[in-house]
Amino acid sequence: MQKWLGSSGVCINENGQLLMVLQGKPEERKTWSIPSGGKDHEECCIREFKEETGYTVEIIEEIKVKKRTYEHLSISAIAHYFFVKIVGGKRNFQDPDNLIYDIAWKNLDEIQTLKLTFPRIEIFLLTT
Repeated sequence: MQKWLGSSGVCINENGQLLMVLQGKPEERKTWSIPSGGKDHEECCIREFKEETGYTVEIIEEIKVKKRTYEHLSISAIAHYFFVKIVGGKRNFQDPDNLIYDIAWKNLDEIQTLKLTFPRIEIFLLTT
């Protein structure tokens, strides 16, 4: 079984809004997500956040580890979610993969109307 590891940064501002990115390959329908990458450590979260948003962040705490096995694909996945705080930088598209199309702060009502990459986890993160 193939193993996939990932890290995501959860940043909520003083207005209770979640920082999200609109992402996707050029030929795909674009979806909203939180900044994330394909490694399972804090350094990956910090790097991906910078690449996808332009902001420098500091890890405050790990808030969730999601584990799932997709037997039909022969893949096991472990994703770490870190609560982060912006400590520098500015809103800027820096994604070397050219997969980011927008960066925006979204409140819970807005998030519930968006096409989300991972709907269950992103709603969960805002309501806990």
